[in-house]
Amino acid sequence: MSETRDRIRDHIRATPGVHFSRLERDLELATGQIQYHLRRLCGENAIVAEEIAGRTHYYDPAVDPWDRRALAFLRRESARGIIVRLHADGPARPCDLADDLGLARSTVSWHVSTLTDHGIIERSGGRPMTVALTDPDRTARLLESASPSLPDRVVDRFIRTVDRLFEPAERD
Repeated sequence: MSETRDRIRDHIRATPGVHFSRLERDLELATGQIQYHLRRLCGENAIVAEEIAGRTHYYDPAVDPWDRRALAFLRRESARGIIVRLHADGPARPCDLADDLGLARSTVSWHVSTLTDHGIIERSGGRPMTVALTDPDRTARLLESASPSLPDRVVDRFIRTVDRLFEPAERD
């Protein structure tokens, strides 16, 4: 295996759930070079590429599928905020999450649906509806190993800014 491929594989093992643009930035490699080596690594089953909620993330094959999904969301600022809040304070109503995190209710609704679809959180059937982590202990272990990348934070903050522009219209 080439030195470059070893670097990419080692970086993926060290940062499970990393996505392409962060690999490119962290390793300071050309786009085509990373694409080539990722295809080879996937073909050799040395790494796993998994699309989760519209973005491809890379993992060591030993990472459990549930952990893969959770790590992907923990690398996104808004989803991470929801997960951290649920971990710290327990079940919550989505509207309270929106208020606590300074997010639009529509943004929280989208994240709650996506996190629920991927088995990271679950909804209660009661009125008012609450959401909770499906596996708090496992989530706590993963919280320490993942953080959102700079582009993820920029995108999330842009969405928050746009949401705030339309916030008065939502309350009417």
